Amino acid sequence: MNTTQTHHALWVAYGTGGVAGSIRKSDDGYVVTMAGADAAAGCFPSMEVAKSALHARMPAGSDWPMFREH
Repeated sequence: MNTTQTHHALWVAYGTGGVAGSIRKSDDGYVVTMAGADAAAGCFPSMEVAKSALHARMPAGSDWPMFREH
């Protein structure tokens, strides 16, 4: 029997106030979800675009978050 397991990586974004959100690799791209949100903010074609989208959704004036893969 042949079993295929898809690995979907997860990166957590940390801002000065703690966890700001996450980026999850999916079959369709990179899905951004902000901390405390009930739904994803969107799916983006590259990790760099997803990081920028996550940062843009943080409070105005926020420093660039630190991203850690989990």
